Amino acid sequence: MIHFEWPWLLAALPIPLLIRWLVPAKMPVEQAALKVPFLDDFSDAETRAVSQTQQWPLLLAAIAWLFLVIACTRPQWLGEPIEQAVSGRDLMLAVDLSGSMEEQDFVINKRSVDRLTAAKMVAADFINRRVGDRVGLILFGTQAYLQTPLTFDRKTVMTLLNESVIGLAGDNTAIGDAIGLAVKRLKSEQANSRVLVLMTDGANTAGEVSPLKAAELAAANHLKIYTIGIGADEMIVRSFFGNRKINPSVDLDEKTLIKIAESTGGQYYRARNTDELNNIYMRLDELEPVEKGKQYFRPRSELYYWPLSLALGLAAVIALSKVTTAWMQEVE
Repeated sequence: MIHFEWPWLLAALPIPLLIRWLVPAKMPVEQAALKVPFLDDFSDAETRAVSQTQQWPLLLAAIAWLFLVIACTRPQWLGEPIEQAVSGRDLMLAVDLSGSMEEQDFVINKRSVDRLTAAKMVAADFINRRVGDRVGLILFGTQAYLQTPLTFDRKTVMTLLNESVIGLAGDNTAIGDAIGLAVKRLKSEQANSRVLVLMTDGANTAGEVSPLKAAELAAANHLKIYTIGIGADEMIVRSFFGNRKINPSVDLDEKTLIKIAESTGGQYYRARNTDELNNIYMRLDELEPVEKGKQYFRPRSELYYWPLSLALGLAAVIALSKVTTAWMQEVE
């Protein structure tokens, strides 16, 4: 069916008539002439021809104005309603970009990569599977930033996640501020549908709000938090004295992450390698959705360029006729 986005613009149709009534007509220039009685018949015929010549441009101008007004109302063709799959979850992903995320203790395709690279790879697959969910992205380091608000556009969220770099938000870790920002962005949404997945490899070392205080605020606003501690337990390091084992995750504050998850009704997961990280996201796929009413989308196709093209075409015809008439008069 055809739909007009701005039908109220049809009220502009009588504007030319109002201008004709309100603005005085230009008085014709009177010229002296000899009156020849026996030429009256020829004069009447010439008057009728001139009158008809003047009428058809006026008619074309009226039709052109009609098409122009119709184009201004923005006509659209509405297709059949298409049902959208909506699960009812509002999921915010918070990713740590602090300096410690550059530790290369993950392996992808037999190649050592830093923690952020591994997190991007697995999280991108997780976001891609979130059909029907609204997904948002928070990046945090010394400060927390909302990179993407809640949206069904998963491709944009994945693109912005892949473009993030270590140290973009500072070298420290503001876990409490990241949770507080998520609460602020999700508190106006439906209760029981708010989920925050927070991924970090350290402890809270920056920010205005403590993680546990932020968790209390999240629980009060029905925000469920799933925390993920990322980083290997041991790593072989080569030195002048030979190989030795170290714990690259010694700064990971698992106790706080566990308390945050438990106080909000979520869970804490430990990701020591890429397989464990991927398994965690597979478990998160099983989160129970909240039922919502069905949503429909009707595809729209713009049609305004058709009446606009006709209006411009008629205007060109009128202008051409005026030029032709003026040229013929000069020739005569």
